[in-house]
Amino acid sequence: MATEVWQGPGAFRPALALGAGAQLALLLLLWVTVGLGTVGWLVGAADLVVTFALLGYAFRRQPSRSLGPANLVTLTRVTLIGGVTALVADRLGHPAPVVLVVLAAVAVVLDGVDGKVARRTGTVSEVGARFDMEADAFLILVLSVFVAPSLGLWTLAIGLMRYAYVAASWVAPWMRLRLPVLYSRKVVAVVQMVTLVVASAGVLPHLVAVVVVALALASLTWSFGRDVWWQWRRRHEDPRWA
Repeated sequence: MATEVWQGPGAFRPALALGAGAQLALLLLLWVTVGLGTVGWLVGAADLVVTFALLGYAFRRQPSRSLGPANLVTLTRVTLIGGVTALVADRLGHPAPVVLVVLAAVAVVLDGVDGKVARRTGTVSEVGARFDMEADAFLILVLSVFVAPSLGLWTLAIGLMRYAYVAASWVAPWMRLRLPVLYSRKVVAVVQMVTLVVASAGVLPHLVAVVVVALALASLTWSFGRDVWWQWRRRHEDPRWA
């Protein structure tokens, strides 16, 4: 969800710099409070560099636009997700510290805020929607990695499905057909995030957690399967892909 407000060339850069600084501050705070280890620091630092380099590249393609209020909310989510990523790397195979669950839960809650901000300010855009979607996808991937040691490697399918879909579109161009906007697609994404946060918290009996996460995976498989089927049926609509 992005704004279209004119603020001059490169107006996004101060906001990205602030976001990178906030993520570094969060890593320092985690180090002081919960003892973030070397692995967590390395992964957190790598996430910071890669994430903000990609964001800089993406927004540099639209140098006359600022991030806008909705994208600033998404940027806050990205900062929190960076902290979650560092903690997951540091505590993989161990019970989740409370702060991991809290950071992930706040990131999920904010997922419902950026869209509302964009609609209320009339600043909905394709770039902002993509920003929001990629933040969702990465949080889902990170949390699926965290629960894998306790629930099974099959949970990685939840986090990898989005990236497998993108990779498949490189060799099957018809999978790049623009999909219709469906509210159910967003609901399924939220279900994945909420389910994985709850599973990460360890508050459910093991069997219940397995069943709940398996149902979430089934809903995600249905959602992607429906989209791929829709694209397959229309693969000849564009002569480039016939």
